[in-house]
Amino acid sequence: MIAVAAAVVLLGGCARGGEKPARGGDGSRGLAVAAPGSAGSAETSDTRHPAPQTHLIVFLGTSLTAGLGLDPGQAYPALIQRRLDSLHWPWRAVNAGVSGETSAGALSRLNWVLAERPALLVVETGANDGLRGVDPDSTRANLEAIVRRARTDVPGIRIVLAGMAVPTNLGPRYEDAFRRIFPEVAAREHVALIPFLLQGVGGVDSLNQADGIHPTAAGERIVAENVWRVLGPMLDEGPAMQRHQAPDAARRGRPRVAGRADAEEVRR
Repeated sequence: MIAVAAAVVLLGGCARGGEKPARGGDGSRGLAVAAPGSAGSAETSDTRHPAPQTHLIVFLGTSLTAGLGLDPGQAYPALIQRRLDSLHWPWRAVNAGVSGETSAGALSRLNWVLAERPALLVVETGANDGLRGVDPDSTRANLEAIVRRARTDVPGIRIVLAGMAVPTNLGPRYEDAFRRIFPEVAAREHVALIPFLLQGVGGVDSLNQADGIHPTAAGERIVAENVWRVLGPMLDEGPAMQRHQAPDAARRGRPRVAGRADAEEVRR
């Protein structure tokens, strides 16, 4: 199908893009988080009304996450940050996307990504493996290793895996084997799954840049919605949000759920 075929070429130009540094959700460079009590920290010296602790989300990915061809603030991790800010949720999103990277590359730099001990890790990798005809078993092993190492290094971390696809011209057997990697790893490792990151964007000319590979700003807004559909409920119901809720809401046992009005924030 067209959407899947587009995901195929999707990262074809990534290898030429070179590496991009990790950026904060607002587009700022670097993975470092402000130390407690420092300028820009979520901490406050007013002990009567302390600010909630800010928790970190890291988006480990390829050029699709890095936002190749766009301003940093237009990439989907930055749009997720805007949504979080609009909800006043205590999370900071960091864009750790690198153009042209394979799943082996993502695994090799995982220690650096985990250095700040994120509370949640979104893993978007593997499409470049497919473009290069990497054995699906190798991609599967790398994804499983990423999940297991993250859990070992950061106990309690929550993980989301983004599903990808390859071009139909690689043959139905390879296409099917590759497609099954992501739901099977998610099921085996008990992590959340975004079924297809580019749902509604892949193969739509008006939502992709001139290269026909990377989403436009409008396409990124749809990608952000695909991600939020899975990520939002996890953030809303997690321990961090339970601590963040007002006492009366906690007593009622009804965590806050993002509504229709909240969904408009990403689209703007």
